[in-house]
Amino acid sequence: MSQVKSATKSDPNYKVIAENRRARYDYAIEEDIECGIILEGSEVKSLRQGGANIAESYAAVEEGELWLVNSYVAPYAQAKTFQHDERRRRKLLVSRKQMADLWNATQRKGMTLVPLVMYFNHRGMAKLKIGVAKGKKNHDKRETSAKRDWSRQKARLLKDHG
Repeated sequence: MSQVKSATKSDPNYKVIAENRRARYDYAIEEDIECGIILEGSEVKSLRQGGANIAESYAAVEEGELWLVNSYVAPYAQAKTFQHDERRRRKLLVSRKQMADLWNATQRKGMTLVPLVMYFNHRGMAKLKIGVAKGKKNHDKRETSAKRDWSRQKARLLKDHG
């Protein structure tokens, strides 16, 4: 019985640190890419405590490198001498091919790189999922919320009369 329980239980290392909930509302996300983050020791400790915010951050390709700009990682209280800068630019790790694809998307197609979720993967490594997105206009946002409301109403009607 205990074997079945541990097999069905989710991975203990996987943990969502920060999520950008507004991203899917403000942007039409076409694809998402998982990338690694270069962090300092005090940043990793702070992330383990859940002190991060990626809501107003974005990713940018500059000089052949991918950077996470304006993300917030809370200061770690126990790190006295080697404290990190909370809003520093953090380098993101992707393959060369992914880098070329991201550069093409942002330069040619006018897309934006939006951080969707920051998490620790099953190996305990900090990862960031970036969405290649196109900004929505106001009428697109209204249309999305109308579709969502209609699908909720439809589900409710089917449940009541089904």
